[in-house]
Amino acid sequence: METSGAAAGEVGWYVLGPNQETVGPYALSELREHYANGYLNEGTMLWAEGRTEWMPLSSIPELFAGVTTKDQPQQAAPDVEDDFEKFQKEVIQAEAEVEAIKSSAEDGDADQALDERPATPPDGEEEFTDDDGTIYKWDRSLKAWVPQNDASGKNEGYAVEEMTFANEEEVFQTPDIPGPATLEGVSAPAGNGNKESDKAEKRGEKKRKSSEKPAEKKEPNKPPDSWFDLKVNTHVYVNGLPDDVTVEEIVEVFSKCGIIKEDPETKKPRVKIYTDKETGRKKGDALVTYLKEPSVALAVQLLDGTSFRPGGKTLMSVSPAKFEQKGDVFIAKKTDKQKKKKTKKVEDKMLGWGGHDDKKVTIPTTVILRHMFTPAELRADEELLPELEADVREECMKFGPVDNVKICENHPQGVILVKFKDRKDGAKCIEKMNGRWFAGRQIHASEDDGSVNHTLIRDYDAEVSRLDRFGEELEEST
Repeated sequence: METSGAAAGEVGWYVLGPNQETVGPYALSELREHYANGYLNEGTMLWAEGRTEWMPLSSIPELFAGVTTKDQPQQAAPDVEDDFEKFQKEVIQAEAEVEAIKSSAEDGDADQALDERPATPPDGEEEFTDDDGTIYKWDRSLKAWVPQNDASGKNEGYAVEEMTFANEEEVFQTPDIPGPATLEGVSAPAGNGNKESDKAEKRGEKKRKSSEKPAEKKEPNKPPDSWFDLKVNTHVYVNGLPDDVTVEEIVEVFSKCGIIKEDPETKKPRVKIYTDKETGRKKGDALVTYLKEPSVALAVQLLDGTSFRPGGKTLMSVSPAKFEQKGDVFIAKKTDKQKKKKTKKVEDKMLGWGGHDDKKVTIPTTVILRHMFTPAELRADEELLPELEADVREECMKFGPVDNVKICENHPQGVILVKFKDRKDGAKCIEKMNGRWFAGRQIHASEDDGSVNHTLIRDYDAEVSRLDRFGEELEEST
């Protein structure tokens, strides 16, 4: 199978398009990418040189297996030796050295080492007293210090009773409390000693009390019911919204009742519009997250039973959000301390004394500029792409702060995406740039609704024409 897959990868494959046009040739890696992006499926007709007829992808086993399998990079064998193997070698080497020393000691090296000891004490003194009160004397025969109570140098060992402890209760000696007459004659060091004994007694009592009390076990988090309320609920559930509602409109309406919470990573308001998973259409309900809990009651009081847009016939239903447990097993949410600290910092800044009444709410937006270039121009001149990006950024910064400029170099309409920090600045850009002429082409500017990923769109017409020219060159060469 691997040999057939490799052979299939070396052949140039042609694809039959929806209009019965021939597109290709493609290598195996390109077919794998098109299959992953959804441009090819099992029923797509393919042909290669040496084949008599067009066949669907599923009918070509060696090609279908190569297209559907993902590339798995081979991990190179580590050149560095494992640390554990190094440790084992070092241990074996050390054991060998110890055995060599023991064998040499048995052959007479021990006597030689004894002869190398000094015959007289190092400091010239025959006797000295250690810090613990033990008296040592210099033994000239052993050429070593020997304690006075064991002059023979032999250890007779200890009895079993001396090496074991009896099971006795821990008893703390109570300090003697002197009378008033005695206290007058006690010096300051004696007073310090009594204080230390009192502290020792208190510590002993605490130990006994702690051992008597049984350890209290913490109860684990009990799973909630199917529907449950949060302890601090800052979420609002909204129903009765228009089908074409946007996040910006919801932020504008519900900001009247309080500050809407922002995501610390994306800097976008925490507003979730629910959509149908099958059709992708908006269901007319959403979840709005406020920064503080009192905003929830205010939103219910002011916005429940009102229309979302002036003159609208459908009335909104605003209520505190309730959450449902997903699955049969309750999993406690893990808190990220670093993310929590970052969120707290953002909230403190929003609620600080810097003033929030006169501060405008900034909502980011992306503007689409079409007909700014052609893919053929970018392929012909490599320096055109950075120059075009710099020119567009410089021109758009006249309308307001710009976060990012993205050139979709394979888009047939020559699309450039410009992301503004504020939606109002994006509206100014659309007003000035729409209908404007650039490099002999009229620009079309509009706001991106996020439904299409423009970076994945390719210029298929140019590829078809290029393949046609390639086919003609092949025919002329034959």
